[in-house]
Amino acid sequence: MFGSLEDGCGGFTEDSPYRPRSPYAASKAGSDHIVRAWGVTYGLPVIVTNCSNNYGPYQFPEKLIPTVITRALDNQKIPVYGDGRQSRDWIHAEDHCRALARVVEAGRVGETYLIGGRNEWRNIDLVGLLCDLVAEVAGTGDRRGLIEFVTDRPGHDFRYAVDDSKTRAELGWEPTWDFAEGLRETVEWYCSHREFWADTSKR
Repeated sequence: MFGSLEDGCGGFTEDSPYRPRSPYAASKAGSDHIVRAWGVTYGLPVIVTNCSNNYGPYQFPEKLIPTVITRALDNQKIPVYGDGRQSRDWIHAEDHCRALARVVEAGRVGETYLIGGRNEWRNIDLVGLLCDLVAEVAGTGDRRGLIEFVTDRPGHDFRYAVDDSKTRAELGWEPTWDFAEGLRETVEWYCSHREFWADTSKR
């Protein structure tokens, strides 16, 4: 919802203007504006948080990481938008939840807090890593050959990352999950919970 970052220019901050480039991003920006308006107009004690991309067990199968894992397990083509050079910062869902709990406990009413993992990856590099993890964990053999570049989606931000310095400094929070360990745990979970994602995908 903040728009698209260029390489080498740091991350979005709490003061970054909203510049959504897709209806999905605009809906998220709109919800923040509504919340802040309730705070100003009616005195509702509100706090806004914005976060990096989440990953971990139980994530809906259409998202990037579970899409790659489940398609690799099923020996299906793995779509990658454009040339795959778009980059995202990733945070484990448990770390995000811990941050939200800390915001509720110690955050200042009316403030905004950004929650990040400081763990930025290009999509194509992450997809390759996941293919290798699936091959190792599930014993499927090489899965990088399943990668297929497809037409980029409209309004696809090139880079998205947040500067969570304020959250770490004011609230004493920081992520606990190592990304390599978190990815392996996630791959292992999807490997052993086929009933979850197979059923969800059908519905």
